[in-house]
Amino acid sequence: MDAIEVGVLGATGMVGQQFVSRLARHPWFRVTWLAASERSQGKRYREVAPWRLATQMPGASAERVVESCEPGKGPKVVFSGLDASVAGDIEGAFAAAGHIVVSNARNFRMDPLVPLLIPEINADHLTLLDEQRRTKGWPGAIVTNPNCSTVVLAMALAPLRVFNLRAVVVSTMQAVSGAGYPGVASLDILGNVVPFIGGEEEKMESETLKILGSDGGRSPYAAVVSAHANRVAVLDGHTMTVSVDFHTRPSIEDVGHAIRNFSGRPQELWLPSAPQPPIVLMDEPTRPQPRLDADLGGGMAVSVGRLRSCPVMQAKFVALGHNTIRGAAGAAILNAELMHAEGLL
Repeated sequence: MDAIEVGVLGATGMVGQQFVSRLARHPWFRVTWLAASERSQGKRYREVAPWRLATQMPGASAERVVESCEPGKGPKVVFSGLDASVAGDIEGAFAAAGHIVVSNARNFRMDPLVPLLIPEINADHLTLLDEQRRTKGWPGAIVTNPNCSTVVLAMALAPLRVFNLRAVVVSTMQAVSGAGYPGVASLDILGNVVPFIGGEEEKMESETLKILGSDGGRSPYAAVVSAHANRVAVLDGHTMTVSVDFHTRPSIEDVGHAIRNFSGRPQELWLPSAPQPPIVLMDEPTRPQPRLDADLGGGMAVSVGRLRSCPVMQAKFVALGHNTIRGAAGAAILNAELMHAEGLL
C-alpha cells in the first residue's frame, strides 16, 4: 500500500529523535515533515538535532529542513514529541486545523474526551474521537499515550483485571534517558539513587486507572494505586517492583497463567510494532534486568518476573519496559497503527 505521510513535532528532542529513527523503516508511515522550535527553523535536521541514539540518523531526515510548528503546514498525521511546556497550545491548534495528533505529551492525557491509549488494553477508548470532535469542534483529533512508567505498570496489571484488582503499591527504578537530554547531572546520579521525579507518582496513580477504566476512561478503574518514583543510574529501561491485592483470591499459578496468556488487539491484527507476545513472563529469579531485557520485542514488550506470594498483599512481581520506546515514541506509533487498521486515519 502507499505509505502515509506523517510529520514530527518536537523532532529535535529525545522523543522526537526516537520518532524519526523508528519511522525511517516503518512499512506504513513515511516522514515528510519535521518541525521544532524557532531556533531550529530553516536549518537542516542534522545541524540542529543533538543525535543521542545508538542508531545512525536516517539520511532522508538528516537533510530535511526543519520547519516551525505551524498548524496547517504539515501532513494530516503528526506525531508529537513536544515538551509539555508548549505541547498543550500547539497540539490543540493542530487538531483545530484538521490534523490527527498522536501525542506523547502529558497535556491532554487526562482530558475526558481524549483517549489515553495502550492498544492491548483499551482499544475501545478510540470511540471517544467522535464525541471529541463534536464537543471541541476539531476537524482533527488528539490521541495520547501514557507516561513512560505508567505504560509498564498498566501493561503488567491489565491481565489481572479478571481477579478484580483492589490495591497496587509500586516502586520504580527509572532510567536516566527518561529525563531527556542533558537529563540528570552525572554528579547527581552516578553511584546514587534520586528518590523523587516531579509529577511521576501522580501520573502513575491517575493515568493507570483511566487506562484500565471504562466509558473511554471516564469511569476510572475501581482500585487504588500508590507509587514511589526513583531515578537510578541506568541508561534505558524502567524497572518497578509491584505488589497487588485483589477482591478475589487467585493462586500465584492463576496470576502467572493470566500474565503469560495476555494478548490484545495489536497482536490479533499483527500490527507492525506489536510485540508477540506483549508481556514476557520470566522464570529466572534474577530477571528481568534493563541491560538484558529492555529491548525485548524491539523495545515494545514488557517483561515480568519474580512473581510470588506477598505476605502483606496477595502477589508481588518485578516489571520492566523500555522507557523511550514502549514508554514514548514506540507507544505512539503503535497507537497510530491501530488507528490506521481501524480506519481512523
